[in-house]
Amino acid sequence: MRKAPSISRGGGRGGKSSKSGVVGKAPSQRQLLHAVDNGYPVFIDPKAYVSLGRDPGWGPHLDGFINRNLSAIRALGAEPIITSGREGARLVIKPGNKAGAIPLHSHVSGKVAGGIIISPRFGWNGVGRILQSTGWGSGPEFLTQPLVPGSGREVPPWILAGPVITRLAALLDHLKPGYKERREVRTHPRGQIIWPSYLSQQFSKGKWHQIPCRFTELGTDVRLRQIIRWTIEKLRADLSYTGGSDPICLFLTGLCQKLLEGVDDVLPRRPQLGEIENFLGSDVMSAKALKEGLQAISWIVDERGLGGGRSSDGLAWAMSLDKLWERYVESLARDEANFTGGRVTVGRLGETTIPLPWDKSRQRSLGHLIPDIVVHRAEGVEVIDAKYKSHFADLDASGWHAFTEEVKAGVRADIHQVLAYASVFDDTVSVTATLAYPVTRELFEELTNQRRDVVTASIPVGRNIKKLQMRAIPFTGIHQGRR
Repeated sequence: MRKAPSISRGGGRGGKSSKSGVVGKAPSQRQLLHAVDNGYPVFIDPKAYVSLGRDPGWGPHLDGFINRNLSAIRALGAEPIITSGREGARLVIKPGNKAGAIPLHSHVSGKVAGGIIISPRFGWNGVGRILQSTGWGSGPEFLTQPLVPGSGREVPPWILAGPVITRLAALLDHLKPGYKERREVRTHPRGQIIWPSYLSQQFSKGKWHQIPCRFTELGTDVRLRQIIRWTIEKLRADLSYTGGSDPICLFLTGLCQKLLEGVDDVLPRRPQLGEIENFLGSDVMSAKALKEGLQAISWIVDERGLGGGRSSDGLAWAMSLDKLWERYVESLARDEANFTGGRVTVGRLGETTIPLPWDKSRQRSLGHLIPDIVVHRAEGVEVIDAKYKSHFADLDASGWHAFTEEVKAGVRADIHQVLAYASVFDDTVSVTATLAYPVTRELFEELTNQRRDVVTASIPVGRNIKKLQMRAIPFTGIHQGRR
């Protein structure tokens, strides 16, 4: 196997082009491919993206297809890989640590000819409950790509509705209700005529028909609040329609209702054609929260497919599952620290950064150590590294000797990394280095019943003792905590 992106050769038999000499356009039927994060590679059938001549395979179009779609594929955390088959070059896409959906363009026509959706291996419900417990700020990133054909019926409505609601809430926080005073020279009076200005400027110069006026009108804030109310009401209706009695949809519906209480002083109003674009182009809308909120409103207005089956096509998006896992483990650490009286610092906020003072700057490589989570307690310190890997489950099922050398090297690297983090706290009497791995709810219950959900090794370091822990945590958003 060898990875693609910038290669310069054709596919097919021996790299030859089609004998028919016809460079056809991509078929009109658009295919949605399915994969699972860190799962098996997905085969890309060239028939969906180039019209084939007498020779099967990609022909001269393989490099062009890869280059045309490479940025979207990598935004989804995946990688294109070229292998050889009976019909020449064979292209697969290997999923990584992200879930999401992207369109795939035909190199021939340049149009969207298909798409790929990568689902989380622990299921959508687990992701939904974790997002509910950690906040949708750690949720999907929306990509600047066209709609993904067919993905709207594959993704639960809350996976994208949650971030939209978060954006609308941030947008409301940046707006203030009220009217704005305007001054304008008009041909017809409105509000209060500014007589001193009229007599000195217009009347004295013979411009009797130009009347300076002072009046109030709905400001940008009020007009936007009307649009926001319309958007929230529509989003709530869509969630009720597509989500039914789904508990996460009901939770988001409740958030919509709470947001509506903040705009009950205005009437709902669907934005007019081009109005959102005008808002985005104004200097007032320079703040990130305002721009992202307006973008979310445009998705609802255009019915861009937030999932759940109401719309066939859906937005392109990607979500880093390892970062989501890290946020979830952080939330568990904070809950436990609040219960036991500990203090939590986290790497994502720059609270655990440890500089490495190399003696020769030109030869230095890694500049800092950044543990994911450090819990400071009266009895010692716990350094936690959240790993979105299947190592704990695989060790329990097969044992160390069944691992490939590559997987064994990955486990060793995890252990060495967390021990390197823990070594910084040598002056602390008790130091625990913990690797937190996700498992299914079923396996977690089995492990806890047999008291095997946490395995520990003691490492004597001088007069102190370090503990190395491997801990299984269910990827469900529901955790009963340590015993």
